[in-house]
Amino acid sequence: MNKLLIVGTVAFDAIETPFGKTDKILGGAATYIGLSASHFNVKSAIVSVVGDDFPQEYLDLLTSRNIDISGLEIVQGGKTFFWSGLYHNDLNSRDTLDTQLNVLADFQPKVPQDFKDADVVMLGNLHPLVQSSVLDQMEKQPKLVVLDTMNFWMDCALPELLDVIKRVDVITINDEEARQLSGEYSLVKAAAKIHTMGPKYVVIKKGEHGALLFHQKEIFFAPALPLEEVFDPTGAGDTFAGGFSGFIAQSENVSFDNMKNAIIYGSNLASFCVEKFGTERMVKLEKEEVQQRLQQFKALTQFDIVLEK
Repeated sequence: MNKLLIVGTVAFDAIETPFGKTDKILGGAATYIGLSASHFNVKSAIVSVVGDDFPQEYLDLLTSRNIDISGLEIVQGGKTFFWSGLYHNDLNSRDTLDTQLNVLADFQPKVPQDFKDADVVMLGNLHPLVQSSVLDQMEKQPKLVVLDTMNFWMDCALPELLDVIKRVDVITINDEEARQLSGEYSLVKAAAKIHTMGPKYVVIKKGEHGALLFHQKEIFFAPALPLEEVFDPTGAGDTFAGGFSGFIAQSENVSFDNMKNAIIYGSNLASFCVEKFGTERMVKLEKEEVQQRLQQFKALTQFDIVLEK
C-alpha cells in the first residue's frame, strides 16, 4: 500500500456562519486532509502537535480511519492550537476572531521512521520552516510533494515560503493568494510566474467557482458542484488537498492527465465538507455517497460536440 505523509495543524475551531455557530470542535488542516485521504487505498500518517487537552475520542477517530498518529506529538500540560472565525453572508469572506498558537508556537515536526520513504508528501498550511523541516527528514525523494499555503505566510515569512516552494512539485492556493504571490492579476500569468518559482503544477482554487490546474502551457478547469446548501466552508480547501493527494498516492500516476482526475476527486470530497459544521460531514461520509456524487460531477462536465472541419 502506498504511503501518504500529511503535515499540518490538528486543532480546535469555533465557527460562526449565517446558519449558526459552534463551540470548540475538531479542526485543523491535517485533520481535514487525513479524513479526506482516508477514502483512498493508502497508508497515511499525520505529523502535527496537540496539547493534553485534546480528547481521546478525536485520536480514536483518526486511527479508526487508518491514519497513523505516531507523528502526532502530545505536549503534556500544553494547549491545542485554537482558531475562531466569523463568516459573512456570502461565505466567501471571513473575519478571524481569535488565534491561539499554544503548542504550535514551538512545534518541531518529527516524521515517523516508517514514513520517511512516503510516496506522496502533502504539506498542509503551516509555517514554511516546519514544511521545509519535514522535507529535510525524508530519506527518499517522494514521487510527489504538494504544498498548500496562504497569504498570512506571504505577509510574514515570504523568504522562507519561497525557499520551500522551490522544493515542491505542486502548489495549491486560492485565486487571491495566487495574485499576491505572483504580483499578476491574470491567473494565467500568475500561474506562469509561480511555475518559475519551482512547482511544475499550479492548482488555483476558486471556491464555489471550481479549480484550475496549470502545467506549462496546459490548463484544466474543474467546476465546483452547485449545492443546495452550504453551511460552513471551513476546511474545504484542505479536504480538496486530501482528495487530490490521496488519489495521486493511490494511483501512483503523477501525469498531468491523472491530476485532472485528482482535481475532480478533491472537488468532489470538498463538496461534502461544506454541508455541515467543521468535520461533521466528513466523519459520517459513506463510500456510496462519494461514488454517487462523482457521477454528478461526470454529468456536469461531460458533453459531446461536433467540430466542423
